[in-house]
Amino acid sequence: MKNAISIDLEDWFCAYNLKIDIKDWDKQELRVVQNARYLLSILKKYNTKATFFVLGWIAEKVPDLIVEIEAAGHEIAAHGYSHTLITKMTPKEFEDDLVKALTIINSIVKSPVIGFRAPSFSITKKTIWALDILTKNNFKYDSSIFPIGFHPDYGMQDIPLMIHKIGQISEVSMSVAEIFGKRVPCSGGGYFRLFPYAVIKYLMKKCNKQGRPIIFYVHPWEVDPGQPKIKLSLTKSFRHYHNLGKTAQRLEKLLTDFEFVPIREVLNL
Repeated sequence: MKNAISIDLEDWFCAYNLKIDIKDWDKQELRVVQNARYLLSILKKYNTKATFFVLGWIAEKVPDLIVEIEAAGHEIAAHGYSHTLITKMTPKEFEDDLVKALTIINSIVKSPVIGFRAPSFSITKKTIWALDILTKNNFKYDSSIFPIGFHPDYGMQDIPLMIHKIGQISEVSMSVAEIFGKRVPCSGGGYFRLFPYAVIKYLMKKCNKQGRPIIFYVHPWEVDPGQPKIKLSLTKSFRHYHNLGKTAQRLEKLLTDFEFVPIREVLNL
C-alpha cells in the first residue's frame, strides 16, 4: 500500500511547546536548512518523495531551500505563515495568515499549492470553519485533523479514520490504529519518538491491513539533537527533546519497512 510521508517545514523555535513569539524568531539560530537537507538526503537514499508543508515565514527567509525541495521532486504544500494555532485566530486572521503564506510560497514554486496542514493540528470542532476558507483559496485537501480525543490542544474523536470529504475538501487526517476500541496515534512526530519502533511498526501495519494508508509526519528539528535547549516543564521538555538523536535512524527503518509517496499521489491529484 502507498502511504504518505510529510515534513512540516519549520524550525526548532517555531514549535508551539517552546512559546517563542514570532517577533523573536529572527534572534534565534536558524537551523532549518541543514536539517531539511539532512531529511532530503535520507529521502533520496530510499528513493522516496514527500509532501513538505512549508511555513510561510521559513519560505520568506530561505526561498532557495524551497526551490531545492521542489526541484528534488517533492510536493510543496502550505503550513500557514506564523505558526499560530487556528484556535487562537478569528476567521479573518486565519485567512490573512493563509493568504500571506500562499503569496510567498507561490512566488517561489512552480506547481500549484493544493494541500494545507494547520499548526499543531488545530482544525477542531471549534475551527472547522477553516475548511471553507481553504476551499475559497483553491485548496484540494487538508491534513490537519487528529482523530483522537485525549490531547489537550487538538483532536476530533468522532471523525472517520479513512480519507473522506468534508464539503469540497478531502480530509487526510493523521493516522491512528484502533486497539480494543481505543484510538492510538502512529503517525509520527512525538509519538514516533516516544513509542518503541516495534510498536509503531505494528500499529502502522494494522492500519494498512484495515485498508488505510499511513499519513506520517516529521519536523526537521526532530533530527537535530544539537538544537538550542529551552528551559521547559518536565512534561514539555520530554515531549520536545526525547529521542531526538534516534529519529533519523528510526526514519530510515520506516522507509525500509513501508512504501511512501507524497499526499497528492495518495489522492491521485
